[in-house]
Amino acid sequence: MLRVTAIATAVLLATACSNTLTNKPDNQVNQSISQSVIQAESAKANALFDAMWEESVNRYPQYLSALGRKKDNDKWNDLSDSFKDETIALTKAQLVKLESIDETKLDAQTQTSLILLKQKLANTIEDDKWRHHGYPVNQMYAIHTSVPTLLLNQHKIDSVADAHAYIARLNGLPNYFRQVEQLLQANADKGVMTPKFVFAHVIRNGENIIKGAPISNGADNTIFADFKKKVSKLDVSSHEKKVLVEQAEQAMVNSFAPAYRNLVAYLKKLEAVADTKDGVWKLPDGDAFYKTKLARITTTDLSAKAIHEIGLAEVARIHDEMRAIKEKVGFEGDLKAFMQFMCTDEQFYYPNTAEGKARYLKEATAYIDNMVARLDELFITKPKAELVVKAVEPFREQSAGKAFYSGPAEDGSRPGIYYANLYDMKAMPIYQMEALAYHEGAPGHHMQIALQQELENMPKFRKFGRYTAYTEGWGLYTEYMPKEIGMYEDPYSDFGRLAMELWRACRLVVDTGIHAMKWTREEGIDYYVNNTPNAKSDAVKMVERHIVMPGQATAYKIGMIKILELREDARKQLGDKFDIRQFHEVVLQNGPVPLNVLAQNIQNWVDSKG
Repeated sequence: MLRVTAIATAVLLATACSNTLTNKPDNQVNQSISQSVIQAESAKANALFDAMWEESVNRYPQYLSALGRKKDNDKWNDLSDSFKDETIALTKAQLVKLESIDETKLDAQTQTSLILLKQKLANTIEDDKWRHHGYPVNQMYAIHTSVPTLLLNQHKIDSVADAHAYIARLNGLPNYFRQVEQLLQANADKGVMTPKFVFAHVIRNGENIIKGAPISNGADNTIFADFKKKVSKLDVSSHEKKVLVEQAEQAMVNSFAPAYRNLVAYLKKLEAVADTKDGVWKLPDGDAFYKTKLARITTTDLSAKAIHEIGLAEVARIHDEMRAIKEKVGFEGDLKAFMQFMCTDEQFYYPNTAEGKARYLKEATAYIDNMVARLDELFITKPKAELVVKAVEPFREQSAGKAFYSGPAEDGSRPGIYYANLYDMKAMPIYQMEALAYHEGAPGHHMQIALQQELENMPKFRKFGRYTAYTEGWGLYTEYMPKEIGMYEDPYSDFGRLAMELWRACRLVVDTGIHAMKWTREEGIDYYVNNTPNAKSDAVKMVERHIVMPGQATAYKIGMIKILELREDARKQLGDKFDIRQFHEVVLQNGPVPLNVLAQNIQNWVDSKG
């Protein structure tokens, strides 16, 4: 899973989802216009695209930190309705500017960029009616847990000014969290209440974040320890360091801790009146909201019913492939018994100890390193940014997902990070380790996202944008792709690959089941438990993720199916001329796009080979 925080999703040009495009780029340049005019107009258009992107991202201090920039690194985002009103006004003004561009005077790539950006802005304006339909504090990407994540991983301290900015952020939390409360209350007033089960997670996380010195007894609080470690490396006098640490200590006690205590107290009040209805059908115009979510996330017009049926068919197919592996290893018993064996046998798990967790991280890294050594067989261009493997931090591991990826800094100064959640080692079977490493690392999210950010002659909204079906479809495709060059030599590891794909197929069934067919949380959990070898704790987390991120989990299989379909169609058309390395180049070197634009890009490549 690609980690997309509430911070990132707020950045309109960087992350706004897009539906299937109403206009397809024809990649034809008007032959009657001179190349010099086309180059000049394309350059002018791309300069405008980048200016708009900068205009938007500069409104979000936390996204700037995620990019590795230090502008406004003493501030938090503005969550107010007035700010959102200003954002929509800005978006409308930007769209008017785009409408004045003569598409016929642009080169093919810039035509595509224009159409994509116009659609993004139009969708942002259209979707503003759902402004209060989200759950901004939840177990997956809660605003209050994004605070320590940013401070720990993205707020660098290279100077005294950076340290003061860190302290200013600590002191700014009371106001920031008051805005969180106001947002939650506005949602509740409109009938959008976070489901009851969520509160136990987010309250626990909030309380965990303020444990430790100087707030309470014991070892240093994680944030305080981080600040002291970063300041200790500054080239300043010991007295200056001491003063900075004292200022941070005061901010921790007088601002940071009270902000969390007040927010937790407010969350407990909401918990008392929350309900146990889980699907978005419960929300005002919930069915229309879910239809929009599916369209934006899959970049298709597939209905909930159609997605549900695709999921059921894929579950049946993968079960058959699992039965073949069961026979290969000589297991006696049916598939259900084999799944139970894989789920419970001790040989498939490392101990829930520091040593077991360290071994997992070491071996996951080894899988990635081995794959990196063979990338030339599959790819022409490889990323420059480095990749590291880390365990999810203790303050959020109990509720965080199984694994996720965080992209590198804009300038490559911070590596991409594959986070493995090692809170419950029974939820991280060894036989799934290989597929998980490929998905989150190489050739999966790191390969795609690092390359995307390193694209040249591409406007920034495309270098840093996301289309979930494309991005997660690629991640799932890259779990399968290594098998074609001889990976997954261990049949149990190949079973793990199938188990991961099965998990994504079940997502199609359960996500639509909960949000369109009014399944209960328990029915969703039972479907996973009865159809996969994963631990029940996996099933609980996944269903809870479906509930707070409606539609998101449908992107994986829909995107993978399309990529494989396009690849096999291109192979049939080209025969001996088909080159897997060139195919991957076309997929990756145009950045994330809606699935129909991806199809057009592949067909253009096929035609060029003819």
